[in-house]
Amino acid sequence: MKANKVLIQGESVAACCCASLLDRAGVANGRVRLARPKLPAIMLGETAQRLLGDIFPGAPLFKGMPRISKRVVKWGAESKAVALPHSAVVASEESLLERMEGLLGERDCPSDETAEWRILSARPLPEGTEDLHFGERVAESAAVKLKPGYDKEASWVESLENGWLFLLPNGQNDEQGWLLSVGGPSEELLGESSLIARQVVSVGGDRRRFACHPRIAEPLCGVGWLACGGAALGFDPLCGDGSGYAAREAILAAAVVRAAAEGFEIDELVAHYQTRLLAGFEKHLAVCAEFYRSGHKGSWWEDQRSATEKGLRWCGSKLANGAEFKFRLNGFSLEPRCHIHPPVPL
Repeated sequence: MKANKVLIQGESVAACCCASLLDRAGVANGRVRLARPKLPAIMLGETAQRLLGDIFPGAPLFKGMPRISKRVVKWGAESKAVALPHSAVVASEESLLERMEGLLGERDCPSDETAEWRILSARPLPEGTEDLHFGERVAESAAVKLKPGYDKEASWVESLENGWLFLLPNGQNDEQGWLLSVGGPSEELLGESSLIARQVVSVGGDRRRFACHPRIAEPLCGVGWLACGGAALGFDPLCGDGSGYAAREAILAAAVVRAAAEGFEIDELVAHYQTRLLAGFEKHLAVCAEFYRSGHKGSWWEDQRSATEKGLRWCGSKLANGAEFKFRLNGFSLEPRCHIHPPVPL
């Protein structure tokens, strides 16, 4: 196989996964780390754990991380709280990245001029790329003090008239947790809460506000470059395991680079990458739409449903224009389904 030189841009789960996969395939790569604020707490479900375990085989990525065994949900205007079994771990994004970085060796970084491919997990993207936003939701993450007796293996989700709340234990301190408030400030939404408010003593001053509505780059790729992770897609935290999506995109991005090195037509590979990510985004929007239909009544929820349905219509129009999956993943490698030009001899 021809060893392409790949420049990976960003400091993220997607970037680390791409580097690991390319290292294992013997593809020369280097990274430009672009510092950014890290999420204080992320929850990784079983699927995300398996994917990351496959990408970093044998590594104790999740050793010692606090575990979530149940999810308490109150979703809907007249609903009652329901406890559901769950299996996840909680980590700070920074600590997870530190573990991944520790498994990646140092390497020379190709320049923009010498790199044959660029995998962009952070901005900027190439000129002419635009962001499409489906909603205007803003989230606030805040450190909270938990009431004595809080179940440290539970996470909590509650829909309210003007938004929704998500509560996670800190994992390092039984008295502290992280609260995600979507639709309004933490204190305002806690004032509407009948479930999560009972778990919280007070909200601290350590806060961060960020957009949390679905977003997609258009286009997602081109000859010689692939957007990946947060640079490609933005997911609603209610319905998206962001780390799992990042791992899937990294697997596909690394597979595209390898298939190009094997001689498959680059235009066909890039088209497959665009279509596959677009289909995944459409699936995410469909799940979002169902949650925002059932969450509550009122103008805030109607606005979220409308924006999500707009995104679904846009995805449908793109996928209806003759888009098809010409390749399939076999492990970490792409192989043609049918009607694909054979590799060009190297």
